[in-house]
Amino acid sequence: MPHFRSGLKLAAVLALAAPAVAAAQARTDEAPRAAQLEAVAACRTIADSTQRLACFDAAAAQLMEAEQSGEVVVVSRAQAQAARRQAFGFSLPSLSIFDRTGRPEEADRITAEVDRAYQNANAKWVVVLTDGAVWEQIDNESLLKKPKAGSKAEIRKAALGSFFMNLDGQRAVRARRVK
Repeated sequence: MPHFRSGLKLAAVLALAAPAVAAAQARTDEAPRAAQLEAVAACRTIADSTQRLACFDAAAAQLMEAEQSGEVVVVSRAQAQAARRQAFGFSLPSLSIFDRTGRPEEADRITAEVDRAYQNANAKWVVVLTDGAVWEQIDNESLLKKPKAGSKAEIRKAALGSFFMNLDGQRAVRARRVK
């Protein structure tokens, strides 16, 4: 019977917060947040401190359960920046979920270490970075010095979605990310 009563109390608290959650979810100027986080935010609008605390307790428990089950994923700014860096060179509009600050922190260049480099059948350089990213030369420029493990690669955005890749400070070649 005590379990039934606590369930009713939880339902009552969540019912109090439901209108605020619905209003918060109706926002059109921001990306939607997880319902569990909206429930925590909605608790702030409850005037009675006892009801507000009960709401926070219930909403926090739901949020923690969702996070532990993987339904909600909490990402720090540093993790978001790392994800953007790892995706550098790919066109991934779904990364906009990391733009909560209103000003996306998009990198226009990266510097990385070369794990290995080789020429493909078309005599174009393929460069594998230590983070696993694979870049392929797309122009016909020659490199004076062959890149190798430990070489420094600087890749920067160019016009029209293309990229320039400098290897060990040499003249830049046009490149695209293939993996």
